[in-house]
Amino acid sequence: MPDQAPPPVGGAELLDRIARLNRWVTHHTAWTLPLAQARVLAQIDELGTARIGDLARIERCSQPTMTAQVHRLQAQGLVGRVTDPDDARAARLSLTDQGRRALADMRRARAGVFEALVEQLDAADRARLPDALLALSALLDAAYRQATGHRSAPSASIEPVITEKPHIP
Repeated sequence: MPDQAPPPVGGAELLDRIARLNRWVTHHTAWTLPLAQARVLAQIDELGTARIGDLARIERCSQPTMTAQVHRLQAQGLVGRVTDPDDARAARLSLTDQGRRALADMRRARAGVFEALVEQLDAADRARLPDALLALSALLDAAYRQATGHRSAPSASIEPVITEKPHIP
């Protein structure tokens, strides 16, 4: 009897599962900052540097709302501001060393919550996760190519880059 191909996965179903898993992990993570501020740090990290207006568009909020978030992050020493070399009236934001450490700590906390879930899977399901990661990474790369014309997603969003399937015991 030949191997049967798995049934096709609908985009809506896949997106629903990813969104629900992300919400569950987010809800069960012990955050050291409000989630909105953590999202801003992650966006700045992904972009390298950013203007407040760019962050507001990405986060779909008003510029005054983003300005308030950025001021809170600056007051905590997590974000630095320099004059934009292309427009002296504007500022570019970047993470400080303290901001990078805070973001790394929050990412580790989220990963810990997720890894506790992975440990509950049986061996066969855990063995399929590397393939799922490769497929999701390819989807993300395609999305970035479509949106920006760049070859792939910024590396911060999918690090470490998977070049082979890791062994999951």
